[in-house]
Amino acid sequence: MFQNIIEVIILSAIQGISEFLPISSSAHLILVSSLYEFKSSSLLIDISLHLGSLCAIVYFFRNELLDVKNNKRLLSLIIIGSIPIIIVGYILYSTGLIYSLRNVKIIAWTTLIFGILLYVADKSRFDKKISANLNFQTIIFISFFQVLSLIPGVSRAGITITAARILKFNRVDSSKISFLLSIPALSGASFLGLKDLLEQPIEFNYLAIIAIGTSFIFSFVTVKFFLNYINKFSMNAFVIYRIIIALILFFMIYI
Repeated sequence: MFQNIIEVIILSAIQGISEFLPISSSAHLILVSSLYEFKSSSLLIDISLHLGSLCAIVYFFRNELLDVKNNKRLLSLIIIGSIPIIIVGYILYSTGLIYSLRNVKIIAWTTLIFGILLYVADKSRFDKKISANLNFQTIIFISFFQVLSLIPGVSRAGITITAARILKFNRVDSSKISFLLSIPALSGASFLGLKDLLEQPIEFNYLAIIAIGTSFIFSFVTVKFFLNYINKFSMNAFVIYRIIIALILFFMIYI
């Protein structure tokens, strides 16, 4: 029992931290689960981890989400911007193609390539803001980039921040756009997981409760830390991290 709890906490940390940093949560969860073969890893736990992250980001932006009257335009744009990934994600999921993308070689190359793209995009010194510059055209541009995050290693946070930076949004607002777009994305992932879960005789247990709670904590702290961090520093640390991970994976694969 104690080992199961430790495994769930580790998975929660990976999910909560990597979901909102530009380093790909799916890649980390796939790699760690395959390397260590966690006994606690299951569909129920996976759903619980995503629910924890979803609850954390909803709670963090609760004021914006609840103040629909003053944020109606922003929330409408976020919904519009989430349509492409929901449609493509459902197609890949229902056809089973999503599983063919889950291999170490793909993760290694996407980790490297999109890490470098993030570095290039982050060189922008412009200062566009959500309140004045986020519109239908910009959210559609970002939304099509977000579709690429269905490939493990790309990173949903990383690619949406990259797209926003290409459009010359400042780092903090680029990250806020990314975080807000994560709400429908996480909701969609949780819905598909729950749909599968209802088809299986799985009982809700204490590990699921721990997974939701710890994932919520790690996710909330990560979002708060990240927004404070990028207000002062560039994305270089995350780019370097991605390159190191990619090189380690290349060594494992090709040498």
